[in-house]
Amino acid sequence: MARYAVIDVGTNSVKFHIGEKRADGTWTKIVDRAEVTRLGEGLEASGGEFTPDAMERTVAAIEGMVEEARCHAVAGVAVVGTMGMRTARNSDTFIAEVERRCGVRIEVIPGTEEGRLAYLAVKSGLGLAAGSMVIFDTGGGSTQFTFGRGAAVTEQFSLNVGAVRFTERYGLAGVVAPADLQRAMDAMAADLTRLDGAAVPDVLVGMGGAVTNLTAVMLGLATYDPDVVQGARLTRAEIERQIEFYRSRSTEARRQIVGLQPKRADVILAGACIVRTVLLKLRTEELSVSDRGLRHGLLVDRFG
Repeated sequence: MARYAVIDVGTNSVKFHIGEKRADGTWTKIVDRAEVTRLGEGLEASGGEFTPDAMERTVAAIEGMVEEARCHAVAGVAVVGTMGMRTARNSDTFIAEVERRCGVRIEVIPGTEEGRLAYLAVKSGLGLAAGSMVIFDTGGGSTQFTFGRGAAVTEQFSLNVGAVRFTERYGLAGVVAPADLQRAMDAMAADLTRLDGAAVPDVLVGMGGAVTNLTAVMLGLATYDPDVVQGARLTRAEIERQIEFYRSRSTEARRQIVGLQPKRADVILAGACIVRTVLLKLRTEELSVSDRGLRHGLLVDRFG
């Protein structure tokens, strides 16, 4: 049985997955983890360039993942980059450094490809409803949307609405006054106007660090359990409860919250607000949670 590795280099975190392909075509998880490296930290303040510290943290993380993949004797490694790498002016410098130190080359994929891979991940993980479905994946720099019906994808697009971007722009890392938070949410709503007028889907599926962390907090998971998170239901009322919880706490206080990954404490408020805004735009009261993300779709697509 062959093993393959995939690495998803995002604006906020680097996700790593090794899967073993069985003779019947199904996959067994060998490794599945993420490291928060904040590649996009200070991207706007620096004039659209990755900072040296952010690049070093991320290269080091990828280096460790590639070495781990080699220790597992994988037959192939696929590495992709998303929103942050599409926009940073010095992405080529970062890609060259990763190739020099790690021996792998990052493929920067468009937002539509992110959406397609997310759809594959949901298809292989949760199954597909017979009716209409919207899948969204919110990250540090952008949010991808895929609209479909059954097995058919009808529309895909990516919007520059991400947790790191809004945290830095509106100062959402610590205690936030209600009026300031409202201004940030108004800006999110303005950036998500492409959703205005969309039909209410039969099923809404959310994925990404914000969605899975909100779910882990809701479930009180001191130790993250992907099998418990997968397929959970997250309501708008619960999201709004958590938004108020984070709004009134400092980053340090948020780090003590059971279920919240400490390195996401500063960006979780922005992430929660983005998720809430998506639900409002699509006039939906709850979503289904997918722990499986782009990396799982990439594994099926490249090595399936």
